[in-house]
Amino acid sequence: MICIAKKWRDLLSSWAVAPSLAGQTFEDIRANYAGPGRFYHTLDHVENMLKIVENLGSYVPNLNAVKLATWLHDVIYDSRASDNEERSATYAGQVCKKCSIPEGDLVAALIRTTKTHDPGDKANAKVLIDADLAILGASESVYSDYCTKIRQEYAWVPEVDYRHGRRLVLQSFLNRPTIYHFLPNLDAPARRNLAAEIAHLLDY
Repeated sequence: MICIAKKWRDLLSSWAVAPSLAGQTFEDIRANYAGPGRFYHTLDHVENMLKIVENLGSYVPNLNAVKLATWLHDVIYDSRASDNEERSATYAGQVCKKCSIPEGDLVAALIRTTKTHDPGDKANAKVLIDADLAILGASESVYSDYCTKIRQEYAWVPEVDYRHGRRLVLQSFLNRPTIYHFLPNLDAPARRNLAAEIAHLLDY
């Protein structure tokens, strides 16, 4: 946790945010990501995304804004709700205002794109979405662990309903001509993982 807390402080220092304020905001963010009912949408997910965002940094005009959106895109998460992205965007705007970060509108807009995972033609959003979806192209074992954690987050959903809803989501990604914008090497393994999970979900 010390390492990721430092990443937050270092990011905010690029806007000359006072260390004390950076520390206060981190504690609130950390508490949100450690909330009940979270198994996949935790700070581990954020940290994994940040690595990818940093690797793709040359593609974006505003890397720090994308990093900030990465940090805050799931800060509000309730598997029973349908407005998590909007609430997370609002939260991000409040953080930016509190810390005098001028990119608040951009960060909030980036977070909203994670609802549909459709970045349009915006490079900043493409990198954020690629990082968010990178788990789909992970190794078979890592993907299996991801599936287990997602099911835990939706433990309240009856099995038959979960399998139906999950299949629709997965199929929507399979139907895309390409899943990634800047991670083409992950497209084939992502399609294998998605197809395998769909087959598993049908076996009920």
